[in-house]
Amino acid sequence: MQKIKQNLIDIKTSSTLAINELSRKLESEGKEIYKFGLGQSPFPVPDSLVEELKNNSHQKDYLNVSGLLELRQQVAKYHSEKNKFSYNAEDIIIGPGSKELIFQTQLVLDGILILQRPSWVSYEPQAKIVNKKIHWIDTNLESNWHIDPILLDRLCRNIKEETKVLILNSPNNPSGTKHPNLKELALVAKKNDLIVIADEIYAELDFAGKYESISHFYPEKTIISSGISKWCGAGGWRLGTLIFPKQLNLVKQIIRSVASETFTSVSSPIQYAAVKAYSDDFSVFLSNSRKILKFIGNYIYEKLNKEGIIVNKPQGSFYMLCDFSKKIKLTNEITNSPTLCQKILADIGFAMLPGKDFGIDEKKLITRIAFVDFEGKKALNYTSKKEELSNDFLIECCPKIVTGIEKLISWVNKN
Repeated sequence: MQKIKQNLIDIKTSSTLAINELSRKLESEGKEIYKFGLGQSPFPVPDSLVEELKNNSHQKDYLNVSGLLELRQQVAKYHSEKNKFSYNAEDIIIGPGSKELIFQTQLVLDGILILQRPSWVSYEPQAKIVNKKIHWIDTNLESNWHIDPILLDRLCRNIKEETKVLILNSPNNPSGTKHPNLKELALVAKKNDLIVIADEIYAELDFAGKYESISHFYPEKTIISSGISKWCGAGGWRLGTLIFPKQLNLVKQIIRSVASETFTSVSSPIQYAAVKAYSDDFSVFLSNSRKILKFIGNYIYEKLNKEGIIVNKPQGSFYMLCDFSKKIKLTNEITNSPTLCQKILADIGFAMLPGKDFGIDEKKLITRIAFVDFEGKKALNYTSKKEELSNDFLIECCPKIVTGIEKLISWVNKN
């Protein structure tokens, strides 16, 4: 008989990856699928990085566990400027994606984990894998999914464990909103001696072009998690970064030791190529990317809200949460958010994720959509020639976004 650890028995394939696999399977069967499920950047990896990868394809040796020195130096310089704190190469660990690095951090840090509800789909399963206790702090659409510092402080005062770890993701997945109260949250974190994992993978996709971080106010106990998957379009390259303050040097050293016994180091050609991601000027690329995502996000926000589907206005990344409760009622067929998503996918081929996957009560008919089903390269070329975008842009560059949203609205109004 095969014996499985009890804390792993209920772990399933990550819902974001599962919806992508299902969407591809349905497409291979000839079905038209509107892919609003997986949050994969639609934009191409910049040409200079691709060329650098080609030029370094011969690199075959294992690299330092912490990462290529030149890359760590550039990452340190980048984050010293963005996060307004002095870092050097010794403060950096390069890993195979920010997901793995956040998992390693959860594994190493003792104590309890504080998560906002809703949170990215992988934080909770990772905590379960390492047997970490979770305390949730609820947020809602009315507050634009922001953590209330007063509630955070109250929760911390009721937690007996000495080590308390808060994961803070801004701009946020799944809501696409930013935390406007980072200074207040930092004061609470400092008062309660929290260790903060600042998941800033979407920071460069803030629609306002502002790099905002809790580390600006609480650098001494903030670990910054980032990488090149979202803003640089290189999700499949699997390269993430962790940036540590000197006060958490022991945590960094233990994570490095664990890494040496697990993933060893990130692919050498990828690391050599990634140096350019942190040394070249991508301001135009990023500005156009933000302009495109903001325009598409605002279009969907206005279309859905007009039809009574309550949606928060996105402020960054490429996500938003949709509340269907005023339009759709629970039935024998639609009993919760997962069955709502299954029904919509089966009927019109519109793929999205249920709020349940992000910690939201499944009886609430809330879903997450990722507005990424468009040709990023074509959209960037179009935008480079236009000062302002119009609906012509949507028709020419984002037909599946337009058709998908129209089909979703039509389905809702018929049901």
